[in-house]
Formats: sequence, C-alpha cells, structure tokens
Amino acid sequence: MEFIEIISRILGSSIVFATPLIFTALGGVFSERSGVINIGLEGLMIMGAFVGIVFNLTFSSFFGDATPWVSILVAMIVSALFALVHAVASITFRADQVVSGVAINFLALGIGLFLTKQWYDKGQTDFVEKPFYTADVPFLNKIPIIGDMFFSGWYWTSYVAILLAFVAWFVIYKTPFGLRLRSVGEHPMAADTNGINVFKMRYIGVMISGALGGLGGSVYALTVALNFSHGTILGQGFISLAAVIFGKWHPLGALGAAIFFGFAQSLSIVSSDIAFLENVPSVFMLIAPYVLTILALAGFIGRAEAPKSLGEPYIKGNR
Repeated sequence: MEFIEIISRILGSSIVFATPLIFTALGGVFSERSGVINIGLEGLMIMGAFVGIVFNLTFSSFFGDATPWVSILVAMIVSALFALVHAVASITFRADQVVSGVAINFLALGIGLFLTKQWYDKGQTDFVEKPFYTADVPFLNKIPIIGDMFFSGWYWTSYVAILLAFVAWFVIYKTPFGLRLRSVGEHPMAADTNGINVFKMRYIGVMISGALGGLGGSVYALTVALNFSHGTILGQGFISLAAVIFGKWHPLGALGAAIFFGFAQSLSIVSSDIAFLENVPSVFMLIAPYVLTILALAGFIGRAEAPKSLGEPYIKGNR
C-alpha cells in the first residue's frame, strides 16, 4: 500500500500543476488552429491570475464559498477581452503575430504590477481567504486503489480541465464550427470562397484562447500561489505553448503534454518520494520543467505539422 500512496501523491501533485497548463494549452489550440500564433499565453495567464486574485479578495464576503468559482469566470471574461488586443493587432492590422504576443506578455505584467502597487501599496496582493480546496468524489473515492489515485484529494478544477479537453476535441473535430475554425487555419482563401468569414473565425479563436488562458492563470493563482505578484506566473504560459506544439495542435495531445509538463513542475515537491531522485540537488528539480520542455520540443517539433496558414495574416482577395 505504501507504493500506492506514493503513486497517488505523485499523480495528485502532477495534476495540480498540470491543470492550469491544460486550460491554457487548450486555448492555444483554438487560437493556432484558426491560424493565429499566440505567444501571449503567458500574458493571458498573468491577467487571469491578477483578476482572479483581486476579485476574490474584493468580493469574498459577498459570494462566500462560491467566490473562487465566480473569480475564475470573471478572469475568463476579462482575459478574453484582453486577448482582443492581440486579435486586433494580428488579424485586423496584420502585425507580426509573434511580436504582438510578446507585447501582450509585457503589457499584462505591467498592468498587473502597476495596479497591485496602486491598490495594495506593495509589490504583491494579500493572500486570498477563499481559494479552491481539494475534495474527494463521493462513492468513487471508495473504489480500491483507483479511488485513492484518481478520486481523492484532487481539485474539482482538475476534473473540469480533463473533461474540457474532450469537449474541445469534440468541438474542433466533430462540429461545423470546428470545421470552419480548422479551415481558416489551413486554407483561409478556400474557406472565404465557401462563405466562411475568416476574420470572424480568427477573432473567435483568439478570444477563446484568451478566456481559457485567463482560466488557467486564475486556477493556478487560486490553487497554488494564493496571491498575485511578479512571480505568480513564471513561465507556465510558455510551457503551455510548448504543450500545444508537443501535442501536435490536438486537444487530447495537448492534454497529455500538459500532464507530462505538470509532472516535471511537481518534481521539486515529489522528488523526496522517488528513491533515485531524493538525493538530487533541489536546483536541478526546479529547472527540470524547462529542460524537459526544451528536450521534448527538440525531439518532436520536427514531426509535428502545424496548421498550414499558422502565422500568416489573411488579406482578402490575395491567393
């Protein structure tokens, strides 16, 4: 049973860190399937974390136990609107999508830190009193072995993230909306010829990306960080982007890649439970997520086929 307990702890910790990556990576899939590169996933997570924490601190007495759920919904809305900056720049004005995404990252961090300083008179917010808490799934947590591993001590947001990956797969590959979204990312001219509004679909893709990126950032802030500062979101958005590429721009692939990177992020916590890692210096565990990200992309990026028009602005009438 000790072995099962160790596996349960490793799996639980991995899923905690993977959940924000899953949400954000799914957002990246929607954006990039529409043909718009979204380097700004980091900035969208930062905005989501900032809004989620500030809303939670401000309205916890009003919403009570529902505060964290309302907080992430508000974070989704604000981040979706914030993503319009990237959409307008890269779709309407045909700016370089990479440069626009990088600008989003700097802008989100600047806004978050400036308002934090103005409102809290310090470099970070207070800690929230209404975060998400782990819970057991009734009845299912009683199943031998499986119950301890998958239905005990997880956040409800983790189950939502996994379910959302399958919903995203269904939407993208089994619905007319998904077909239109993929068509504007593969061959926008052909899609336009068939009556599909390329600009509208790309705007929708980027806004969905914004909403899910904000969701990922707010979930991370309300489960792991519990406050907002310059270091709340520190590379998770870029790891999410790597999960999109590693997962070959497929929702379920992104889900698997996010869980893998989530495990890498949790190594510094769970390494004491793994015999051959317990004596490894902690600094190596802390850099492991970034090293594994580079190795994963170096090994698989050549085999991953991006949408054919990814990063190419569409000019109506041009072939």
